[in-house]
Amino acid sequence: MSRKTETRHGGAVDDGVQLSRRKFLEFASASPLLAPQIASTIAGLSVLGTSEALAQSYDVLRAAPVMNGDLIANPSQALNVFDFEPVAKNALPPAHYGYLASGVDADKTLQANRDGFDKIAIRTRRLIDVRKIDTSVKIFGETWGSPIALAPVSSVGAFNSEAEAAAARACKAKGHQMILSTVGSTSIEDCIKERGAPIWYMLYPTDDWAVTQLLVARAEMAGAPAIVLTVDRQGGRNTETLFRDRRGDTRTCTDCHTPGFANEVSRKPMFDNIDVSKVTNLYGTGMTWDYVKRLRSIVKGKLVLKGIVTHEDAKTALDYGVDAIIVSNHGGRAEESLQSTIGVLPEIVTAVNGKIPVLIDGGFRRGTDVLKALALGATAVCIGRPYIWGLAAFGQPGVEMVLTLMQREFETIMRQVGATKLAEINGASVTRV
Repeated sequence: MSRKTETRHGGAVDDGVQLSRRKFLEFASASPLLAPQIASTIAGLSVLGTSEALAQSYDVLRAAPVMNGDLIANPSQALNVFDFEPVAKNALPPAHYGYLASGVDADKTLQANRDGFDKIAIRTRRLIDVRKIDTSVKIFGETWGSPIALAPVSSVGAFNSEAEAAAARACKAKGHQMILSTVGSTSIEDCIKERGAPIWYMLYPTDDWAVTQLLVARAEMAGAPAIVLTVDRQGGRNTETLFRDRRGDTRTCTDCHTPGFANEVSRKPMFDNIDVSKVTNLYGTGMTWDYVKRLRSIVKGKLVLKGIVTHEDAKTALDYGVDAIIVSNHGGRAEESLQSTIGVLPEIVTAVNGKIPVLIDGGFRRGTDVLKALALGATAVCIGRPYIWGLAAFGQPGVEMVLTLMQREFETIMRQVGATKLAEINGASVTRV
C-alpha cells in the first residue's frame, strides 16, 4: 500500500502522485516549448497542492504592500474605492465629512441606492474571445473613453485645496468626463483648462432669471457642451447625519459660513462679478415645466435634466425638448423616498424609448454596478462620493486610483459577461434576484 502525504490544506495525496508531479514539473521547467509564464503557473500547483492555484497564481502579489494599521497609506494600496472613505474621514473636519456622508432623515434612501444593486444578478457567458474590449461611448457627438463620469459635487474645496482642478486633471489622465457644480470651488474655465477638453456644467438656477442667464452664458462661452439643470432640490431636506457630525466639530463655522446668499457664494467663482442681491435661494424653488421651456430657449447647446425618477416626468421632459436625463436622487440626499435610482431606471428608459441618452448616479461603487446600469438601459454612469473620498485622502492621485479601480472592475465584468463593447451589454446580461 502506498504511503500518504498530508498537504497544507489538510488533504492527502499518494507519494507516487507527488513524485510524478515533481518529475513533470522538472520536465516542464526545462522544456523550451513551455513559456516561462506557463511553467510558473503550473509550479503554483505544487505550492498550493490544489487546482485553485491555476486561477489564483497570477494575482497572489496584488495585496503585497505592507500596511501600518487599518488605513491605506497611499492610493496604490487600495483594493476598492471603499478603502478611501476611512482615510477621507480621518483627514476631514467632522462637519465636512458629515456633509459628504449625509443623506436625509434616517439615510434610508442613501442606503437604498446601494441595496438596489443587490437585487440585480449578472448573467455570465463563456467561450467568447474578450481579449480586446472597447469601453467607449458617444454622447452628443463626443466620444468618452469610459461610461464612468464624475458627478457634480458642491464645495469641493472643503475636501481638498486643489478642489475640482485636481479632479479635472485626473479625468484628463484617465480619460473620463466630468460635470462641474454651480457652487463648485473652481471656475469652469479652469476646469476645462486642467482637463484639456470641455466639461458639462450643472446649473443651480437661483430664483433670479438675470443670474441664471449669466451663469448659462458664461458656461457656454467657456465651451460647456451641456447645461445640466438640477431639479431635485426644490422641497428642502433634513440632513441629520450632517447635523449630528457637526456637533463634534470644535471649529467656529461662522469663520467661513456667514448668513445671506451673497456670503454663501462669495467663495464660489462661478458667481464672480454677478449681482446676487435679488437672489433668495440657490435652487429656484419655484421652478415648473414652464421654467424648463424658458431655459430651453436660451441654452444654445444641450439641455439635460438631473433628478428625474419617474416615467411621467421623463415623458414630459421629451415634450419640452430636453436632450438627456440624469436619473438621480442627489445621492440619496434629495428626499427620503426609499427609491433607489437603479430601481427606477427601467421605467425611465422605457419612457424615453431610445430618443435621448439616459445617465444615472446614486450609490455607484463597483464596476459591476456600472454594468448593471448599462444592462438596464443607461448610457453612462456618474460617481460622486467615491472620487471625493479619493480626493480628500490623496488629492489627484486618489481620484485617479478611484477611476482606475472602477474602470478595472468594469472591464473585468464586461469580459465575464462576454461583452467586447458597450452595445453588447443589454437586458440579457442581468436578471432580477
